[in-house]
Amino acid sequence: MGQKKREMIRAVLDTNVLVSALLFPGDMGRIVAGWKAGAFVPVFFHDTFDEFRRVLAYPKFSLTVQEIQSLIENEVLPFCAVVDISEEIIGACRDPADDKFLSCAVAAAADYIVSGDGDLLDLVSFRNIPIISAGAFLKK
Repeated sequence: MGQKKREMIRAVLDTNVLVSALLFPGDMGRIVAGWKAGAFVPVFFHDTFDEFRRVLAYPKFSLTVQEIQSLIENEVLPFCAVVDISEEIIGACRDPADDKFLSCAVAAAADYIVSGDGDLLDLVSFRNIPIISAGAFLKK
């Protein structure tokens, strides 16, 4: 008794990592298996989720509206956490479009930001939150 239970690992997955994990089997698919097994919780906020939904609709993925809805409702929403942003991070990343992932991670007190994006990975960490590749995340 008295021992504090370890909270679930919280990870912000950038859009490319998330889409790749959902649509392409193999190593990236292990990320989906991880969140389904309860190894970690993917974290979103409104802007990151909107980008994810928008990217799934790209013609190159050839997904129907029903397939997109099914992916979101069955593969993502039951396993994720959604946070409200209290502080919008601006100008921290070379690519301003990536600042939203930093904002999400800070609001969620995330353990990791998982990305394949050089603009994010080059930061190495942000406010003591490690920014790592999908491969490095899978090793953890």
